Order: sequence, then C-alpha cells, then structure tokens
Amino acid sequence: MFGNVYGLDLGTYEIKVFDKKKNTIWKEKNAIAIENEKKFLSVGDDAYAMYEKSPYNIEIQFPMKEGVISHFNNMQYLLQNLLKKERHFMRGSKYIIAVPTDVTEVEKRAFYDLVVHSTAKAKEVRIVERGLADGIGLGLDVENEPGIFIANLGAETMELSVLSSGGVVVNKMLKIGSATLDQAIINSVRYNQEFLIGRLTAEELRKTFGIYSENDDQTLVVSGRNLVTRIPEQKEISVGLVRAAMKETLTTCIHEIESILERTPPEIQRTIKNNGIYISGGLANLTGIREYMSRALGIKVHSTSQPEFCAVNGLKKILESKELMKITYSMLDEHYRWMR
Repeated sequence: MFGNVYGLDLGTYEIKVFDKKKNTIWKEKNAIAIENEKKFLSVGDDAYAMYEKSPYNIEIQFPMKEGVISHFNNMQYLLQNLLKKERHFMRGSKYIIAVPTDVTEVEKRAFYDLVVHSTAKAKEVRIVERGLADGIGLGLDVENEPGIFIANLGAETMELSVLSSGGVVVNKMLKIGSATLDQAIINSVRYNQEFLIGRLTAEELRKTFGIYSENDDQTLVVSGRNLVTRIPEQKEISVGLVRAAMKETLTTCIHEIESILERTPPEIQRTIKNNGIYISGGLANLTGIREYMSRALGIKVHSTSQPEFCAVNGLKKILESKELMKITYSMLDEHYRWMR
C-alpha cells in the first residue's frame, strides 16, 4: 500500500505540490541559501526572503534553470527538506511529476532520479507532459478535443504545446519568461536613467504597470543605485520606459506562437483558430497580456483566475481519475520510451 500520492510541478522559481491524502495544494519558492559555498542555511520561502538582501558570503541559488534541473544535489536537498517541513511526507509514496516535453532524455531522467533517490524512497514515479497537465487543469477535455493550443508562460521558459485527442502533436520550449522581461527592464533603466535596480524591483515595475492600463502616465518611485554618483537613491520610473523595455520580448513570443501554428496540421489549426489559445503559468497573470496577445495574433486568448496553478491542478485531476491516469507513464517500466 502506498504511503500517499503527490503531484509535483517543479518550476524555476516555485515548487507546487498536490497532497492527495490531505487534498491540498501548496507552493513554496524553489530557492536555497548557501553559506560560504558549502553550508546549507535554509530552503524555500525562508531562503527567498534573503534574495538580494543577503551578505556576500551567503548565496541564494535556484537549482532549476530554464525548466530543467541544473544543480541536482542542491535540488534534491531542497526538495527533501520541503517535503519534511511541517508536512510529514511519507516514505513509500507514489509521485506524478509534470515535466517539459521539449528537453533531452537525460534532463527528463533527472526528474525521476530526483524523487527515486531521495530520502522519500518513492514507491512509484510516473510522469506526464506539462502541456497535458495544463490542459486538464484549465478544464479542457484533452482526451477528446481535436485541437488545443496552450502556452505556458513561466519564469524562464515559454512552453508551447499543441494537443489533440490526448496527445502532444507539436511542442517547443523557448528560453523566454518573466525573468527575461525583468532583465530587459533592468537594462533599459540602466541605459536610459543611468540607474541600477535589482531583479525584484524590475519585477515590481512589471507587475505594477503590466502591458495595458487606463492610465498611461503612471510612474513608480523605486530604490536603486545612481551609476554616476555611485550612491543609493530613489528614482521615478515611468510606465512608458517599462513597457518599451518589454516590447521586444513580447514580440518574440508572438512570432514563436505564430510559427508553431504554421507547423500545426490544417484540421487541428482550424479548431484552434475557432476556439482560441490558452495561456497558463505565472506570467499569464500580467495585466493586459491576454488582450495584447489576442490583438497581436488575431484570435481569442483564454486563461483562468490562477494560471500558475494550472499544471498542479491538472495533476490533482489526473490522480482522481482512473481514465486520466492513462496519459501518465511509469518510469519503472523497462519499455518506458524515455529510458530505452
């Protein structure tokens, strides 16, 4: 008998977990604080609270990079500690993990190894493509719908998936996300204002201004460092500067979506254009992004009230349905396609 069943959605900056026994979903920052390059201080939200505030000898690391595990040992330590942290994870449990489709077999295998070789002592690990988990989390009939287009807009990646009849027809993962927009804002403020801001400040500017709003004369006073005087100060940043900084990245997103649509078989493409596309992931919360994408693409763009939870909500529904479990794959099966 399994100890419990968990659904894991491992993002670049956040981990989301569905606990079947408690019937709850929780999330925590995918961050770890390391002192003097060897001592682990804290993980999760506690570690992220020190980001851009910690002394020089404490590094805040994100073990996931562009959708895949970049620091395996640190990621394993982080996950094991989050699993234990006031949540009483049980050994011998079953796990379903949402994974990117457009990555190498070695990178996919790392998700399996992460859980199997941890102190959690997993009884079974199954995987499902994140595009399918997103579709189910959005409330779509992925098994029978002839054409679905989902764009998962994450922190460092944009996963584009075309689904049909329970499978992935076309997919592509791009190294573009909210972090790309934030870096563009940092660069623009530095170049135009000779003022240096951090990533968290850039994130605040992005979330405050969004892409569209009724007031195009907005400004926000932020803290940073004057690059001329080299001293900390505050400066007023305009909405126009921030939106101009994001334009190039957003245009690239639109071109990539159009490119995937062109590669989609005609019948499926027709269904998608009639029904519209769906967006998920944390960046889908950005004010005005649906309107922007809809105008640029010329088709409807749909989302949900909490798009960042689409994948983990999909895992929840999969774990509650024997029929949906058929779209998952056992990584212990010797005939498993990614382990051959």
